[in-house]
Formats: sequence, structure tokens, C-alpha cells
Amino acid sequence: MTQALRMSSLFLRTLREDPADADVDSDKLLQRAGYLRKAAPGIWTWLPLGLSVLNKIEAIIREEMNGIGAQEVHFPALLPRAPYEATHRWEEYGENLFRLKDRHEADYLLAPTHEEMFTLLVKDMYSSYKDLPVTLYQIQTKYRDEFRPRAGLIRGREFIMKDAYSFTLDEEGMKRCYMEERAAYERIFQRLDLQYVPVFAMSGPMGGSASEEFLAPLAIGEDTFALAPSGKAWNVEALKTPEVEEIDASGTPAASKKPTPNAGSIDEMVAFANATYPRSDGREWQASDILKNVAVTIKHAEDDEHDEPWRELIVVGIPGDRDVDMKRLEAQFAPAELEEATPEDLKAHPELVIGYIGPMAAGPQAREQGNEDAVRYFVDAHIAKGSAWFTGGDEQDVDYYDLVYGRDFTADGTVEAVVVRDGDMSPDGSGPLSFERGVEIGQVFQLGLKYSEALGLNVLNQNGKSVPVWMGCYGIGVSRVLACIAESHHDERGLAWPANIAPAQVHVVATGKDEAAFEAAEKLVAELEARGVEVIFDDRKKVSPGVKFKDAELIGVPLIAVAGRDTVNDGTIEVRLRDGSDKQAVPAETAAQVIADRVANL
Repeated sequence: MTQALRMSSLFLRTLREDPADADVDSDKLLQRAGYLRKAAPGIWTWLPLGLSVLNKIEAIIREEMNGIGAQEVHFPALLPRAPYEATHRWEEYGENLFRLKDRHEADYLLAPTHEEMFTLLVKDMYSSYKDLPVTLYQIQTKYRDEFRPRAGLIRGREFIMKDAYSFTLDEEGMKRCYMEERAAYERIFQRLDLQYVPVFAMSGPMGGSASEEFLAPLAIGEDTFALAPSGKAWNVEALKTPEVEEIDASGTPAASKKPTPNAGSIDEMVAFANATYPRSDGREWQASDILKNVAVTIKHAEDDEHDEPWRELIVVGIPGDRDVDMKRLEAQFAPAELEEATPEDLKAHPELVIGYIGPMAAGPQAREQGNEDAVRYFVDAHIAKGSAWFTGGDEQDVDYYDLVYGRDFTADGTVEAVVVRDGDMSPDGSGPLSFERGVEIGQVFQLGLKYSEALGLNVLNQNGKSVPVWMGCYGIGVSRVLACIAESHHDERGLAWPANIAPAQVHVVATGKDEAAFEAAEKLVAELEARGVEVIFDDRKKVSPGVKFKDAELIGVPLIAVAGRDTVNDGTIEVRLRDGSDKQAVPAETAAQVIADRVANL
């Protein structure tokens, strides 16, 4: 038998106005409806209604995790430095990591994720292939020192996450576990009535090979994903440009240098070239004819050759009609961070002439000419072999014309560097890409051997040989999922929860001054409790019907039952859906069964 939540004693205060600092609908409504209160930027206090919804989401996650044989554990959130130093993540996480010292000056951190601890736990307990496979998971509070927390629960400093880790003897076993987890994620989001898009993603600081994100397609999302006509989707950082065909450069004249004074920008280069050096084919020069060379600094963590973090200047060549996407480019060099080169960085390389940087002063061609310290040079994936370019001449007021990639210059590598735009071809060749925004609600990784090798997680195989264990990692942002459901399940009057995670299934409202209405409501609540129906009962005596109805719609329980004037006059109780539809007057003596039947079909 369930016990109703009575509004007269429930720890709840609803708000009529949006909190001044709430920036998205879910944040506004969760605070107004009394599910959360802000403790500090990005840090939240869970109130009884919010905790009820959170617990139900966690229960669904646990059912699906247990259903694929995963076993639940629970780690501390406060962790020592040593394991994270062994995997270099003490440095790689940068300023996002909460670091602290105890009274003995020992270093600790508040865990953003627990790969190291899961790995060490299995290392401590398992030593044979006979112990594998095993998948462990936890639902735990995590911490990240977000520079600018926003969107309520969607980007906070403290958040609740489900993280699972699979441990297998070989790569095939890892891939099998990955697919099992992936399928469980789809079932979880379907049960939560939350729209999702699986998106190919980069592994980032987590490491590993294959990775997919699950994004909730919402306009407030910070992630942009690219959608192909085939239905496949990619995180923008993971988007691969289809290989461009090589161009026959046999008819392209030899490269030449020409004066291009006072033309340090793309627009100035185009205007000057059209006025001074008209093309022989009759068309005008365009920004897309220019090879724009951008100086970028890679911020590396300390490594075997460097005792402290260090900076590396590189140059990246991109088509002149496009801009660099630093986030995409940074993904190519993870776990290092990238930033635009500073004047100080460039001062160390006088061969790079600001405004006239070209490919000949960097990369393989510069090293072949004797500059062993030349910076590395990369080209964007849109640059075709055999393509001819108008580009910087590495001298003030001088540019190259007809400089051919593959003939006159090469690169140290090809990178995904530019902002992707509508109409770009999809990686699977199914047609042009379109772009949508979404919120990341989960991610799955094939970690491989990164953590087992770094932390010495080995087992003896069938031949008695010690081998590293293959790992997979699978996360769901539990508190973020709750916010996304609120974001996608509301109207102008308030929240509208799916029935299986709502804090109750029916909101019984007693209205008016006639005691008979309250007695009828009490009787209905008792009968619903006996049937196992979860109830919020607005039994407040000195609150107006209008306020009660607004609170019921704001709180967002799926069914509302009203005992009031009609109950007194003709013995009926009004039963309707939260959105006001499917309204019916039900005899009071059968109302409990009618409601229980409707709840069963929600």
C-alpha cells in the first residue's frame, strides 16, 4: 500500500515567477515547481519531488544494467592523486578538475569520472581469464569545475552520473559488451520517453577507439551534430570529410611570387589580385582560391621529454572561404589543448611573416631547405592533391600564385580543421549534411587497453601468459537526463512528466469550503492507496481552487482528479489528463477503479 503525499505537510513551495538567473525552461520549471533549489552556481539541493523523479530514473537504469548482467558497486567521490597521475589525467583534465589537499598536504581530487578506480578494483580482485568478462557500474555524484555553469542541471559543477565499465579478455569481447550496453541505452531512453540520436563521436580525454554519444535533440543544446540523409549522425568534432579526388596539375604553371602590398587579409588579397593579376581563365579570384595559413599553439602536458607543460606552434592550411573550428581541430590533437598563437609564440619563429604566412616556411619543405626547427604544417581535409593556390609568400607584401599541393609543398598530416557547413557531403556519401543542436545524455566508449596498460591490469590467459585486459566505458548523465525530460515534457502551464517517472500518478485536488468535498477526496485517496496508485493529495483547507489547479499543472503529474462542487451536488469526481484533455465526470463510488485503470494504461 502506497502513502499519499499531502500538500499540507509536503516539503514544498511553488513559485509564481521564474527565478531571475534561470536561463532555460527546465531550470525555471524545476525550481518553480519545487523540485530543486540552487545552493550555488552549478550546485543543487534536491527536494522531495525532485528526488522522487530522480530515484525512478535511476531505478529504470538499474533494471536495464542488471538485465545485461552488470553488477553495481559504489566508489568514493574523493580520490587520491596517484592513479590519475599514472594515466596523465591529473594534468590532462586541466582546470576542470577540482583539486585539493588534506591536512598532511597530500593531493586529492573530486572525481569527474572513475576509470582509474574501476581498473584498480578489478586488478585487486581478478587475475585469470576465468574471471572475465565482468561489467561493473555505479550511480555516483561527479564533479567538474565548469567555468560557466548554465542551463540548470544540464551543465553543473556537481552532477549525478551512471558509469559502467566492461572488462574482457580480448577486443572481440569488448565490442560485444559495447553493443550490449548500447542496446541497453536505447531501451533506457525509450522507457523514459526521451528522444535521442546516436551520434558518432570522438573519445577525447577518455581515450580509446570507437565512441558514440547519445544526444537529446533540443534547441538549448551546446552540441551541434551533423545529420546525413541516411539517418546517420556525427558529432561535429568526429565528422570526417570524404576523401577529395586528386586534381591533375600537369597544366598548372610553375609557382611564382608576386608583390601583393597591403593585403594581409583574405578580402584584401582577393581585391588586389582581381585588380592587378586577372586570372587567365576569365573568372574572378575568390576567397576559395586562397590557401589561408593559420598559426595555432598546442598546449601539451608534461611528458617523458618535458618536465612541465609545454607549447608547440603549428601552422594549418585551410581554404580561404572557411574559418578554423578550434574545437574540431583540438579533437585531432587530444588530449592536448589548442589556442590561437600569441605574438610571443610567433616571435620565436621569424620565418612566419604575420599576414603573409605560407606553407613553404613550415613543414617538410622547410626542413628539406635546412630549417630543422621548422614548425609542423598541416592541411585541412578539403585540400586536394594537385590543387593550385594563391597563398602567403613568407615575405612582407608578397604572395605565391599557382602553388600546388603535392607538387610544390606537402604537409606533416591532414586534419579536420574547418567549420562544417550546410551542404557539405556526409561521410557515408548519402548526400549533403544538415545540422541540429542537442544535449549529450550518454556516451559509450571502446577504451581498449589505455587504462589497463597504464595501471597494470593484466590477467593470465588460457596459455598462462600475462595479457592486458580490454575495457569499455559507458556513461549516462542521470541528472542531465532528468533536465532533458523536463525540457521536452512541459507546456506554458508547467511540467508534464511521463507516468513512469512522475512523482505520483494522480494529483487529487479537494476544492471549496464544503467539508463533504474533502471527505470524498479523503475516501478516494484511501482507495487509491489501497490499489497501489501513487497520489499527491492537495488537502490544503485555506487555499483557493485557482492556486491548487495552477500548482497541479505546474507539478506535472499525469492525471488530475478534482473533488469539489460537483462532488457535493451530484456525487461525481472530475478526472482529466494533466493537459486538460480527456475530461470526464466519474461517480465517486467508482472513481478509484476508473483512475487505477487509467493509470495502468498511461
